[in-house]
This record gives sequence, structure tokens and C-alpha cells, in this order.
Amino acid sequence: MALASIDLGGTNLAVAIGLPDGQILASTQVPTRADLGPAAVLGTMARLVRELAPQGVEAVGVGVPGLCDLERGETLFLPNLPTQWRGIPLAATLEDALGCGVYLLNDARMATLGELDFGHGRHVRDFAFFTLGTGIGGGLVIDGRLRLGRFGAAGEFGHQTVEPDGLPCGCGSRGCLELYASAPALLGEAVRLLRMGQAPDLFARLGGDLNLLTPALLALSHDPAISLLLDRAARYLAIGAANVALAFHPDLVVFGGGLARMGDRLLLPVRAELDRRVKMFPASSLRLDLSQTGPHAPALGGIALARRRGVI
Repeated sequence: MALASIDLGGTNLAVAIGLPDGQILASTQVPTRADLGPAAVLGTMARLVRELAPQGVEAVGVGVPGLCDLERGETLFLPNLPTQWRGIPLAATLEDALGCGVYLLNDARMATLGELDFGHGRHVRDFAFFTLGTGIGGGLVIDGRLRLGRFGAAGEFGHQTVEPDGLPCGCGSRGCLELYASAPALLGEAVRLLRMGQAPDLFARLGGDLNLLTPALLALSHDPAISLLLDRAARYLAIGAANVALAFHPDLVVFGGGLARMGDRLLLPVRAELDRRVKMFPASSLRLDLSQTGPHAPALGGIALARRRGVI
């Protein structure tokens, strides 16, 4: 029987049905409508799983954007959702609705699990996974196992400090990596440059419609100001990757998420900055690469979580 994967986001709710070997059979995405409250969102989750898999599923893996109690299957703190979903019995509610086991994990760690079971993790035993999107998250795999820490919170790479007296972050700290290298950070600064007339090539590519701006288009721009913006973001990202590398020395650092679609425009400057910063061991021993699971990492992570019945 099939397995289900649910990725709960602040904007969108994605559901996929797949097989234990990672084959995706069906998928859909709808607006989360978190403003309607947890009960309504959980009802939508159950409905979508039933619609995609009328014959039922054996287990469900759910990625949530925040902290959760892995043993009890409850959300503890989802900072970007209304009411922050404190103490919501997500697993028990869906188990009653779907008649199968439901297992929770932080969404970035779930994507890392997808990479572990169906991507680079098939060939390396130690890697750090950076998810680069609206925020920056990640996960750490050591000796072939995903390290979770208490509340499944290990791997919050986006909230390491890269500017000691930097901008205030929504997490309560200052100068966090995701303030300088996430998609909103890049796109927001790019819009400023566009409005100031400092990115004419990018403006032409957009046909003047700033609503069409994407990280992929940033990577194509020939504007010096945009190039400086991307190089600066890559420098901050390399600082974060160097911190993780020096602490754990993984075989590989993997970049996934929307910003990873910039490809070499991201990897090459990060590689150069890493070579300048990692001196305690040969920097060449640290590989950099893009995710092999790409945009499917969250869906595959949920399938992996369901297949493992929550045993990480």
C-alpha cells in the first residue's frame, strides 16, 4: 500500500502519495489557509490524502515549520502560523481521520531525510543539508543518521549568527544567516536596486514587471549591482557552511530549496569563499553540491518518514 507525505507551509499545503522506493504516484498543493485555524487545516490535510489515495495509506509523514514533540506527535511552536499551533495533537487527529500511523518532523529535517534516503545519502555517510528558500533551514547527517537533538531542532543553520550586531531576526536573535542569504533577503534587495534604476538588464528581463522576479532570473542578470548582491549573499552562506564544516567536517555540503536553482552562480562563489575560510583541514576535502532530490526533497522526506514509521 502507498504512503503519504504532507508538507505544512505558511502559504501552501503540499500532499504527495508515493511508494516505499520513492516513486511519487500523485501530488497536489493548495493554499494552507492557516487563518482558519488548526482544525480546518488538519481537515484539509485528511481530505487531500483521501482524495489522492481513496484506497487508504499505510502511514503518513508530516513536515511542520517549527518545533514539535516527536514522541507525542504534537506541534509545539510554529512561529509563522496564526496561534503558533502550541500543543496541537496533529498526529492523533490525523490518525483518527485516516486510520493509520502519522509521524511528525520539522520540515527542513524532513527534506534532509529525503536527501538521506533518496539522494546524496545513498553514497555518503556524513553531510550537511542547507534548505535555501523563504528561510534557511537544514539538517545534519552523521554516520548515516539524521541528528535531531531535542524537539528535532538540530540543524537550524539559518539561525547561526553571521553578523554579531546585525539585523534583528524573527527568532529573537540578531544577525542570523537567513537575514542575509534567504530568498526574501535577495529578492527584497533586488527590488530596491530595480526601483533605483541600478539593474537595467534585470528590469528588461522582467519586462518591467517586478512581480515576475525569481532567484533564477537574478542568476541570469548581467547587472554589476545584482552580481555584487549575489556575491555578498554567497559570502554569508559560505560563512555558515564553514562554521558547520569546521564543527562537524562532513564529507559533503548540499544546497537545496528555491535558491539552489541558481546552480553554479551560487556554488562557485561559495566554493571560493570556503577555500579562503577553512584552514584547519584541506578545504578540498569538503565537497559542495546541489540536492539530488531537488524540489521533491520535502515530498520524498515525508515518504521516508512514513516508511520508517518515524524511526530516524
